[in-house]
Amino acid sequence: MKLDRNEGSGVRLLLWLGFGLLTLLSILLMVQIDRQWQRMGEMTRILQEQAEDIRRTRGLLRDLEQRMRSGQVAPLVAGELPNSSATPDAFERARRAAERPDYASGDWLMLAFGTGLRTITPLVSSDAYASEVQNYVLESLLTRDPDTLEWRGLLAEAWEVSPDGMVITFQLRRDLNFSDGQPLTAHDVAFTFAFIMDETIAAPRSRAYLSRIEQVTALDDYRVEFRFAEPYFNSLQLAATLEVLPAHFYRQFLDDPRTFNESRGLLLGSGPYRLSDPQGWTPDQGRVELERNPRYWGPVDPPFDRIVWRVIENDSARLTTFRNQEIDLYGARPREYQRLLDDDALMQRSHHFTYMSPTAGYSYIAWNQQRRGEPTRFADRRVRLAMGYLTDVERVIEEVMLGYAERAVSPFGPRSPQHDPANQLLPFDLERAKALLAEAGYRDRNGDGILQGEDGRNFEFELTFFQDNEDTRRMVLFLRDLYARAGIVMRPRPTEWSVMLENLRQKDFDAITLGWTSGIEIDIFQMFHSSQNVEGGDNFMSHHDPELDRLIDAARAEVNEELRMALWHQAEARLVAEQPYTFLFRRHTLAFMDQRIANLEQTALGINLMAVPVEVYIPAPQQRRR
Repeated sequence: MKLDRNEGSGVRLLLWLGFGLLTLLSILLMVQIDRQWQRMGEMTRILQEQAEDIRRTRGLLRDLEQRMRSGQVAPLVAGELPNSSATPDAFERARRAAERPDYASGDWLMLAFGTGLRTITPLVSSDAYASEVQNYVLESLLTRDPDTLEWRGLLAEAWEVSPDGMVITFQLRRDLNFSDGQPLTAHDVAFTFAFIMDETIAAPRSRAYLSRIEQVTALDDYRVEFRFAEPYFNSLQLAATLEVLPAHFYRQFLDDPRTFNESRGLLLGSGPYRLSDPQGWTPDQGRVELERNPRYWGPVDPPFDRIVWRVIENDSARLTTFRNQEIDLYGARPREYQRLLDDDALMQRSHHFTYMSPTAGYSYIAWNQQRRGEPTRFADRRVRLAMGYLTDVERVIEEVMLGYAERAVSPFGPRSPQHDPANQLLPFDLERAKALLAEAGYRDRNGDGILQGEDGRNFEFELTFFQDNEDTRRMVLFLRDLYARAGIVMRPRPTEWSVMLENLRQKDFDAITLGWTSGIEIDIFQMFHSSQNVEGGDNFMSHHDPELDRLIDAARAEVNEELRMALWHQAEARLVAEQPYTFLFRRHTLAFMDQRIANLEQTALGINLMAVPVEVYIPAPQQRRR
C-alpha cells in the first residue's frame, strides 16, 4: 500500500509543524530560564547588599559603644549652627502624596529621549538629557520649593549666611548615605568642589560656574563651609545646588583623569534611584534604566520601582509608542497638537497640558566668529545684526510653531526682572539687512543674485541643526529661502546629536541652532563672557566684548538686587546690539501624559512629573509593569 503525493506532503507538513512547535517551546523555555536566572542574580545582589549593610551597621554600633564608653562622643547638638534653625525640608509635597487614599508604590515610569546620549557621567556630560537622568541619582544640599520657590533642605537641614554674604555654612543631616551604603558626609561635599576645580578633569562649564567660590571646607562630618573669593549675587544658589559626588567612588579618577573624561556611564549618588551598575552604562544599550535605591535615606520612599528612558529618535515612532502605552509621556509638536486633542481614544487615557514654563529655555542661532584660528564673516557685528534682521521669527512662530511660542529678546525671559522692556525685539527688515551687509562690503558683484565679499567669495555658510527635530528642520528650510532673498546662500546641515556636541567642543561650525535651559535668575557668564572662549567652554561662538565682560562681572558681584538688575539690563542691551546669537523663541510645553499617573500638578516650576523628591505615582489597580 502506498501513500499518494498529497498524503505524503501532509505528513511532512505535520512533521515540520511539530518540529517548529518543539523549537519554539524550547526557545521560550530558554528565555524563561534566562529570566529566572536574571531575577535570581538581582535577588542575590540585593541580599549581598543587605548583608553588607548589616555588617556595616554592626561595626558602627560597636564603634559608637566604644566611643561612648571612652567619653569621645559629643552630644548630638554639638557642632550645629548657632544662628540658624532647621527649615521645612524638601519632602513635604511627597509626604502629602503618600497620604492620598489611592497612593501605591510600584510600576515603572517609562519615558523617551529623542536622541541617543553620548555620556551620563556627571561634569563630562553637557546636555539636558543627561541632566534629566542625573536628577534622580545625584542630590544637592538644598532645593527649591515648587510652589513658593523658597529654599528647602535636602541633604542639609540648616544653613547660615554670614552678614557680608562671603561665607555660607551648611549643617548636613546625620542619616545620609550613598546608594552603595557608604555614608555621605561634609567631606564628600568638599571633595566634590575640589574634584571639579582640578584642571585635569574635563569640567570647564562647572569650573566656570563655581569660579566665585574660593574654598569649600569640611568643618567636621556634618558641617561644611563655602567661602567666596568675592561677593556674588547668587552665592546661596551656587553653593546649595552643588550635586554631591561620593569621594570613595570618584577619587580614583584624580590619578587617572583620562578614564573619567572619556567615560560614558560613571554615575553614583545618594538620590532615590540608581544605576544597577554605576560603572556599566554604555550608549549602545539604547536606553537608560534606573532602579529604586533600596538604601535611600529620604523620609519618603520613591514610588516607582524603575525609571526607564528609551531612545526613540523618530517623532512619529515616539507618538506610536505613546499610543501603545509603552511610554508615559509624549511632547507633541505644534502641527500635531490640535489633531491629538481631537483624538477621543487618546484623550480618554491621557492628561494634557499646554503652558509656558516660567523657567522655559530659549532657542537661538549662534554665529561662529572664529574658526580654526581665523576670524569668520560673522566676526563683523554688522553681519550678525543683518542676520538678525533677516530672521523673520514672527513668521517662524506663526508658520512652524503655529503660535505655540513667544519671541525671545535675550537670554532673559520677558517676565524676569533681568529683562528691560526698553530692549526691543529685532523686527524683520530686509532693506535694513541689505544696507548693513553692503556697509560690511557684501554686494552682488557679478549679477548672479548672490552677495560676494571684497575677496570675491560668495556669502554662503552652513547652518548645523539636530537632524531628528522636524520643527527645526522646517524652520531651517524656511530661513534658507528668507536668506536667499538677500543674496545669501545657506546650506542646511542636519547632524547627529553626538556629532553636534563634538562640533561645539571643537568650535567647528559656521552657525548652529540650539537651545538653552533657563532659570529664575540666570547667570550668563558661561555663555557670553570672553574667558569662556576655551575648548569645551560654552562661549563656543568665540564672542569677545570687553564691555559685556565688564557688565557681567559687575552684575555677578552686586548683591543689591536693584543695582544688579540695572547692570543686567545694560548687559541685555549689549547682547541685543551685538547679536552673538540671533535669539529666536521660547516654546510652549505641549505634553500628553498617561492617565494612570496620579497627582500631576502645575507648579511655579512647571508640571511636577519629574520633580525630585518624586511626588507622582500610579495607583495599584492601574499598575501593569513589573
